[in-house]
Amino acid sequence: MSLRVIGGSAKRMKLKPVPGRGTRPISDRAKEALFNILAEDIRSARFLDLFAGTGSVGIEALSRGAAHALFIELNRSAIAVIRANLRHTRLIDRAAVRQRSAFDVLAQPPSQPFDFIYVAPPQYREMWKATLAALSTAAAWHHPQTTVIVQIDPQEYEPQARFAHLSEYDRRKYGRTLLLFYQFVDFVDDFVDDFAD
Repeated sequence: MSLRVIGGSAKRMKLKPVPGRGTRPISDRAKEALFNILAEDIRSARFLDLFAGTGSVGIEALSRGAAHALFIELNRSAIAVIRANLRHTRLIDRAAVRQRSAFDVLAQPPSQPFDFIYVAPPQYREMWKATLAALSTAAAWHHPQTTVIVQIDPQEYEPQARFAHLSEYDRRKYGRTLLLFYQFVDFVDDFVDDFAD
């Protein structure tokens, strides 16, 4: 898959992939749809890219006007690729890159709230649920204006999954990519709406 920035100041610039098959870059179609949904809300936002891989999503956010993006990735090769992509797109001045476990990061309070938290963990390991569970129990991360976005394969989705302080409010499917949108709440009702694909 060819990686590139879809819109903003770095539009059409190509991004380096991470060698091997350990990452799953988002497709252009799904990424464009995501940022059409976020629209102007991304401008001046603080963006957290967990399991960042190539950094494609956080870089797209910066290109479209996000004030700051923090990239969290454990893989050393991916960290080098993220930094190279940030230098190439000339967006590194508004970014921070950390080689750490996402769960270690969530175990500590953030220095400031994030407007968007993007979660795209390795597939088929139920890590998306573990990440949301960690967020749900970490009160310091709860902020009413924070949107949590999860990228998974549609086959990974479990409608019965519940998280005490996160409520799913939208769901969008683009081929082999499913995007789930959550917000922090004081409680979650037992009832969950069915959203159209």
